[in-house]
Amino acid sequence: MNAKIMVVDDEADLETLIKQKFRRQIREKTYEFSFAQNGAEALKILQDIPDIDMILSDINMPEMDGLTLLSKLSDNHPLLKAVIVSAYGDMDNIRVAMNRGAFDFLTKPINFEDLEVTVEKTIKHVIQLRQTLQAIKENNILKMYVDETVLKFMNSHEFEKSLTANETIEATVVFIDICGFTSISEKESPDTVVHLINKYFDVMVKGIIDQGGHVDKFMGDAVMAVFKGDYHIDRAIEASLAVRLAIDKIEEVLPNHSTYLPKVSIGINTGEMISGNIGSASLKRLDYTVIGDAVNTAQRLQSAAKPSQIIISEATYEKVKESFNCKEVGEATLKNKAQTVKLYEVVA
Repeated sequence: MNAKIMVVDDEADLETLIKQKFRRQIREKTYEFSFAQNGAEALKILQDIPDIDMILSDINMPEMDGLTLLSKLSDNHPLLKAVIVSAYGDMDNIRVAMNRGAFDFLTKPINFEDLEVTVEKTIKHVIQLRQTLQAIKENNILKMYVDETVLKFMNSHEFEKSLTANETIEATVVFIDICGFTSISEKESPDTVVHLINKYFDVMVKGIIDQGGHVDKFMGDAVMAVFKGDYHIDRAIEASLAVRLAIDKIEEVLPNHSTYLPKVSIGINTGEMISGNIGSASLKRLDYTVIGDAVNTAQRLQSAAKPSQIIISEATYEKVKESFNCKEVGEATLKNKAQTVKLYEVVA
């Protein structure tokens, strides 16, 4: 945890006291402190260091007091949490501070043990908010209850800027399709179809998450997943092997008493791709996703895969052949590819 904390107070000796009391955290770079003499100076510092996590602020200060600072923070920095540390601990000041968005209120003289616990609690809360936002951004998890601060942030200029922060990344994309499910959807009742596909999706999602991937989207009876970070190719293949094994164990007895043995076909490809929010801003329907030739190729590799096959390209094979047992399965013509592509199957 590397948290950024700003102390806003016009007492000259407070900076020295803070540095002494938190010297271990500063030395270990757990906490990074900045200091301001009043609210106006604090706002200037926030322009240069916008990712400050929390503020410890006095109330009575020249130029701009702590309560005025609070009102400006709630408008422009909704993720940042402020703790008031003041000698004015009467109920009126506490109520005004809380109504203006203070996360907590401590009184002077400072009890540094209490302060340390409060700082730790506040930082944990901020981290949870940021993790929730990241989950929304990457997995489009909107079926959840979120903190009011998160909702406010999602409507803020800061969030709008984050939505346009597109980048080129190295990642691995996996497409997993449920083979022959269209025929099931044509014969069975809607309740049966939805129950089955949700059941299989749950199996897939577990395998993907267990290996640190995230589900980019559900596409009919298929899933698109993205793996980023260290060993992303290896983790994508491990997840695919786990999903195939889990699905192969399922034997479904349908309402008409026939037996259905679900299978998956999987395509995996790795390479450079663009990551960003794609969609219609006017409709407010944007997906944080990846696009590019590497992504398209993964989908086409899945189309070339047979039931229970995990298909990769020759380029991917060269990167993983020492870690996984693969076999060549021939060449295929993929859509929008001028030349045939040599395909390999991941066996184990």
